[in-house]
Amino acid sequence: MSYFVDVQRDIENPDLPSDEDFLRWVSLALTGRKTAGEMCIRLVEPEESQQLNTDYRGKASPTNVLSFPFEGPADIPMDLLGDLAICAEIVAQEAKEQNKLPHHHWAHMVIHGTLHLIGFDHIDDVDAEQMETLEIALLASLNIPDPYQQGV
Repeated sequence: MSYFVDVQRDIENPDLPSDEDFLRWVSLALTGRKTAGEMCIRLVEPEESQQLNTDYRGKASPTNVLSFPFEGPADIPMDLLGDLAICAEIVAQEAKEQNKLPHHHWAHMVIHGTLHLIGFDHIDDVDAEQMETLEIALLASLNIPDPYQQGV
């Protein structure tokens, strides 16, 4: 398995996960689902997150993670998965509000976003249950509690 993650850090914050953490979480999400892949994780400020969320989802507020799957020509095989834009401030705020360890919430956001890049979604209840069940299992393999349980 060959995975490459380009982490773009325009934010100065020593509490952010390491590049190795990001690669470990992406690899976990992709193992058994993709044999190779390249992606970019961009850590953004709330203003950029809000602009992206407005432009691409029509929602005028910052959000935790946005996924932008790569859509290349169907007849040219590529291992490009796409990009994640993660708002560090929102992730930290949510972790605090939900009484979660920041590192655990980061792992969840990266795994969640990566699964979106490879086609998982949660628009309807059946898809949401499938995606959440997978996230819970992947996080449990890291000894991270179920992120969908309040106060965990």
